[in-house]
Amino acid sequence: MPRSIRHAIPILLALVSSLGAEAPRALPVDPSEITPDSGLRPVEPAPAAPEAKPLPPGEVKLPEPEKNPRSDTPDIDNLPTGEDAVRLQIFLDEQHFGPGVIDGKPGRFTILAVNSWNEVNGHPKDDLGPVMAAARRAVPSPFATAIVPEVAAKWVNTGLSYKRSQQANAKRMSYRSYGEFMSERYHTDVEFLVEINGSKPVYGLAPRKSLIVPNVKPFLVENLTGSRYETEPLLASRHVVVDTKVNQARIYENAPTALVVGDDPDGPVQVRANRSLIAAFPITPGQERFIKYGLWEMRNAVQLPVWRYDQSLLDGKGRSNNAINIPPGPNSPVGVIWMGLSVSGIGIHGTSDPETIGRSRSAGCIRMANWDAMRLPDFVRPGASVEIR
Repeated sequence: MPRSIRHAIPILLALVSSLGAEAPRALPVDPSEITPDSGLRPVEPAPAAPEAKPLPPGEVKLPEPEKNPRSDTPDIDNLPTGEDAVRLQIFLDEQHFGPGVIDGKPGRFTILAVNSWNEVNGHPKDDLGPVMAAARRAVPSPFATAIVPEVAAKWVNTGLSYKRSQQANAKRMSYRSYGEFMSERYHTDVEFLVEINGSKPVYGLAPRKSLIVPNVKPFLVENLTGSRYETEPLLASRHVVVDTKVNQARIYENAPTALVVGDDPDGPVQVRANRSLIAAFPITPGQERFIKYGLWEMRNAVQLPVWRYDQSLLDGKGRSNNAINIPPGPNSPVGVIWMGLSVSGIGIHGTSDPETIGRSRSAGCIRMANWDAMRLPDFVRPGASVEIR
């Protein structure tokens, strides 16, 4: 069953951090009521995974891109292909301007990331020249060979049920394959891993086996401990703009500034570098009727949240006494992190389906790929303002 099927259940929820072996208590509806459980056992640090080894440029042969009439790729001249396309996506990702899934097929999220990078550096919109030159310098080797780490066995469960009632009894919402584990680790999808490796190596993966991957800084799920993020004055003073029209979350040092300046309407347009923009990531907003537009405050941020599944609540009939708690993990509908806002039941969180970001909507929450969502606490903390527009 494709991963995209699993995201469809709406998310009007509340969450708690939980690593204990016992079943968690019933969860409050309002995520602002999240409190860490007492007496949680410490998580043993995972042994360091071997680093991926860069491959020489040109060694990986990419298939010729096929034209897709339903593609969301903007009509822009000189859009890179092949290794340069992967190189560009990796560069943007590591500059904290998320291009979405790294797959060598630049789409609208890659162009949004380009424009965010251009905005910070004072270049015109859709100008690929400066960013492509910077990408070639910074990412000489767009591919690498990675080893599936031993710790992956603790995060993969090929028998994980698709039924919520059975998921409630699982230890965690694990990956369902080593291909899923490695694709999310390297900010891509299984489809692209198959393109560059072939199907047999991907579907035959196991610990200690090797695989070609995008040469990007990996998302290390094994380092998550279920911790709660406390506020920090600098990070709490920042401002997040969630743009539901273009599906992007932008993080500013302060309120956004004007970008284009010039007194003469007939003169040349001058673009001013916007140094207050520090990061931007693709998002999926909630359904239009559930979106809570306005200015809110980030109230909490917690790793490995438990999801409260209440069919009555999801059906619009109110909270029932028949809710069950779905354990934490990367295949949870709320992913590996929850950042609750000051409006009840709404937050920014991860997802089990990164390939659907920007293409499928949930309820009123803001979804991000797990590898992007886990970077947010590096930029903002509880107390930050979040504007949904």
